[in-house]
Amino acid sequence: MRVLLACPYDWDAPGGVQVHVRELAAALRSRGHETLVLTPGRTSGSEDDVRIVGTPIRVPYGGKVAPICFSRASWRRIRNFVNVFEPDVVHAHEPFSPSTAMLTVLASSAPAVATFHAFHERSRLLAVAAPFLRSVARKLGASIAVSEAAAEFAAAVVEGGIEVVPNGIDVDRWSRAEPAADLPAGRRLLWASRLDPQKGFDVAIRAFASLATEFHDLVFVVAGEGRGRDALGLLAPAIRTRVEMLGAVPNVELPRYHVACDVFVAPATGHESFGIVLVEALAAGLPVVASDIPGYREVIHDGVDGLLAPPSDHEAVASAIARVLRESTLARELSRAGRERARDFSWDVVTPRIEAIYERAR
Repeated sequence: MRVLLACPYDWDAPGGVQVHVRELAAALRSRGHETLVLTPGRTSGSEDDVRIVGTPIRVPYGGKVAPICFSRASWRRIRNFVNVFEPDVVHAHEPFSPSTAMLTVLASSAPAVATFHAFHERSRLLAVAAPFLRSVARKLGASIAVSEAAAEFAAAVVEGGIEVVPNGIDVDRWSRAEPAADLPAGRRLLWASRLDPQKGFDVAIRAFASLATEFHDLVFVVAGEGRGRDALGLLAPAIRTRVEMLGAVPNVELPRYHVACDVFVAPATGHESFGIVLVEALAAGLPVVASDIPGYREVIHDGVDGLLAPPSDHEAVASAIARVLRESTLARELSRAGRERARDFSWDVVTPRIEAIYERAR
């Protein structure tokens, strides 16, 4: 099939949707399909099957900033690529976001499939926009959500069934990476996400401050950037020196840091539909400590392949991390079970399910 994938967010910015679209396109090509990705971006793009259709602007929404593009010039570029490529199916990611995916659905007469990645407990904006969004939803031949939480959120607008198909990852890329050699000595706690408030970076910092007094060899490796960086000011100067700030690390470079660390922490406070960062850590064999929130609960089975702690409770997060650091048997078992769990999200498992939905939509 000729599959046109539409990504709503800045192709050059870090984000789970961008990684998902890039890797899904690669998985589809490996199975003999022809792909074209339409996306906003700030560079011309170097990937053969990617076309930049507009310059993103940063729009605050739900405690995050969405780098989206909705312009007349972008609409014209999208229509041109749709007409030239002549897709058999359009796969639009987050088509309710006013950006490239929405415009692509509206511009194309090909069968359309949507994937919904987002989750919010409440959304006043979604309720206000629902009448218009239903006109977009009516053009969809099939709908996918990456989790039950995301399906529940999208169901406020989408009529008919929404099939849950999780995010996929290249499991081997994470499990077979060579460890980074440029990290400080000692046991290493890893953060790999944006430093947004909803991701809980301040919670992780407070937990590390508590742990640092007991575990004198523990260092905190932070891969990410964002406005939450100010939370570093919560640390005493001596403990601050044990935080290794890597800045924003491209996803392709992350596996070597994962396999070089001992524990992964993800204490997000909410609004997480799935938690691809958890799956990546599981695939790398890292024991995972995460918050007990919708989305994350669909990835981690508490006490089996990871540990869950109440959201915003830095003491509970610290206690869970301390268990992993103290109990070597627990750490080994979480690592083993986590690697096994990650296989459920392999592209080898996920891609055939998406192909079947394409066929049904046609």
